[in-house]
Amino acid sequence: MSEKRIHNFNAGPAALPLPVLQEIQESFLNFKGSGMSITEVSHRSKWFDDVINDAIARIRRLLKLDDTYQVLFLQGGASLQFAMIPMNCLTDSDSADYVNTGTWATKAIQEAQLLEKNIKVVASSEDRGFCYIPENIAYSPKAAYVHITSNNTIKGTQWPVYPDVKGGPLVADMSSDFMSRPFDVKPFGLIYAGAQKNIGPAGVCVVIIRDDMLKRTPKNIPTMLKYTTHASKNSMYNTPPCFGVYTIQLVMKWLEETIGGLENMDAINRKKAKCLYDVMDKSRFYQGTADLSSRSLMNVTFRLPSEDLEKQFVQEALANDFGGLKGHRSVGGCRASIYNATTLASVQTLADFMITFERKNG
Repeated sequence: MSEKRIHNFNAGPAALPLPVLQEIQESFLNFKGSGMSITEVSHRSKWFDDVINDAIARIRRLLKLDDTYQVLFLQGGASLQFAMIPMNCLTDSDSADYVNTGTWATKAIQEAQLLEKNIKVVASSEDRGFCYIPENIAYSPKAAYVHITSNNTIKGTQWPVYPDVKGGPLVADMSSDFMSRPFDVKPFGLIYAGAQKNIGPAGVCVVIIRDDMLKRTPKNIPTMLKYTTHASKNSMYNTPPCFGVYTIQLVMKWLEETIGGLENMDAINRKKAKCLYDVMDKSRFYQGTADLSSRSLMNVTFRLPSEDLEKQFVQEALANDFGGLKGHRSVGGCRASIYNATTLASVQTLADFMITFERKNG
């Protein structure tokens, strides 16, 4: 691959591992000797059957899932899950707890309220602009589930440790830190993740659901919005997002065979984050937007002394082959998204650029 590649810090769709892109490129026109592209083969064929089953098997191994969990590949992104979860898992006689840690958690809360479900926002960090993860939360003892957003891309916060909710199932939107670190899956009844940040291209959402949650699905919701529909057909009730699933399979292969598992991935991600946070902590020029105890390992958010300097920083960065450093449109500032596929070398090069920019403009 001789084409020029930039240092990709986009927040999503985001960087994919170069070996994955190369394998896609090499096999794109003739997948596994089929004489067809992966985008052309039937989802009912053995070729695709092997792809989806291998993707599921690798996800199971990486997360150490037992047989009580089902792995699904759905469409509609994490945003559709905001509605599917209360539709499937929350009866009219039950209540669920939600923790509001930013934009995406807020949207999940709004969708449940739109459905007129009984939910309780048991904690929120809105009082300080979502710059921290709440602590010492009083969860409802009989909550049907507790919903959290594990990593918050816009404000750069992340749950450092998942909460102990005293027995009730955790439900987590892990879109932006899925497969970035090991964790104990047992407290989770449902995990969902839009692929386009850390594990694949846009167009597919991974849902991991435990059997006890699956059994809650009511009969009176549309067929395509039932988890049981997709679980019973191995995510192929209708045509799945084949290319997205194929790419996820290759990313899982990369995580297993090249990186060596989530423990190794976590160590690399911590080095990347430390590299940038060290620059910020030694500087009066760059100011992080998240509290130290809540800092994200995936999205490093920061401000410069003025908006003009922020615009200049983003422009000069792009001229030096650093892409995606503009902050989310809702908050401004700057953001470096350092998902799994963003290399340590790219992050170190960005840190050097930040130091040089401060010397020139500080």
